[in-house]
Amino acid sequence: MADEADKTATEKAPGKKRMSRTTLRVLLVVAAVVVVALILWIIHYETRGKYVEGTNDAYIRADSVTVSPKISGYVEQVYVADNQDVKAGQPLVRIDPRDYKAATAQYRAQIDVADANAENVRAGIREQEAAIEQARAQLAAGRADAAFAAGEVARYAPLAESGAETREKLTTLRNQATQAAKSAAAQAAALDSAERRIGSLKAQIRQAQAQGEGAQAQLAAADVNLSSTIVRASVDGRIGDKGVRVGQYVQSGTRLMSVVPLSAIYITANFKETQIGLMRPGQPATIKADALPGVGLHGHVESVSPGTGAEFSLLPPQNATGNFTKIVQRVPVRIAIDAGPEARRVLVPGLSVTVDVDTISAKGAEHDIKQQEQARQAKR
Repeated sequence: MADEADKTATEKAPGKKRMSRTTLRVLLVVAAVVVVALILWIIHYETRGKYVEGTNDAYIRADSVTVSPKISGYVEQVYVADNQDVKAGQPLVRIDPRDYKAATAQYRAQIDVADANAENVRAGIREQEAAIEQARAQLAAGRADAAFAAGEVARYAPLAESGAETREKLTTLRNQATQAAKSAAAQAAALDSAERRIGSLKAQIRQAQAQGEGAQAQLAAADVNLSSTIVRASVDGRIGDKGVRVGQYVQSGTRLMSVVPLSAIYITANFKETQIGLMRPGQPATIKADALPGVGLHGHVESVSPGTGAEFSLLPPQNATGNFTKIVQRVPVRIAIDAGPEARRVLVPGLSVTVDVDTISAKGAEHDIKQQEQARQAKR
């Protein structure tokens, strides 16, 4: 039996030797694959990967428009429902317009009164012009009488001196000439007064016109208020946060709802200050949203904020007092979304996303900045 055991062990030894060689070959192949993969990864990282900056501190945003009435009043009708898509100019809410219609009617009546007053004064001017013509005719007649009387005095004076006519006759003629002259002077004064009255009447016309213009301005304001009883959407978008109801009394500026322009959504990605050195507008970005798992969206850098988020906070940090602990700051970067309408239906403001920006287009910027600073220092 010992001989049989030795024989069995001798037969199994070559098999173990062959198995160990196969295992060694497999391990060598695996090691080679790992080494090649590592080399490829290092090459990719050095050429592309290290220029990709990513963050998951990113959210979809939209410049929502708050819908508020310009005037106060009771809500008479609400034309839209929650989450409804609307177009710019579409009616949203109607406020009871009766008070504002009455105001416009009142100002129109004031305009009519002013026009009537102006027309009445114009009629007075026409009457006054006729009176002026009459006064001119009377003045001409008076002057003619005065001239005739003066001529008679001049004719009778030599006759009275010679005794051909009595002095009483001359005295009467002189009295008549004086009266005729005074009458002509009075008629001249009356003509001057009538002409001055024209100026006064024209001033009354201007006053009536000014009153009419004031009423016109008030009517224009009333028309604006009347047209404001219909609250319209200022942009295309979707209704959100609607809190208005029929019969509700709203004040001017009361928040009724919001219009979210989903066609103009964008992403605010908060990158660390160590990531923005090579970030420039126009660089491509890859976007991943939790709402669309497995879907890769594309976009591009639109702009970089001129300050960190802490700089524009309500209470900016004051590090000049107390103990200082350095905290890596984040800079908001606006990312434009290059997506189709179907994706935009899902992407709504407030959703969190992951953004990766390819900054390779600015890979030489740090070297250029360094050279420029060295050259500037050398010139000093």
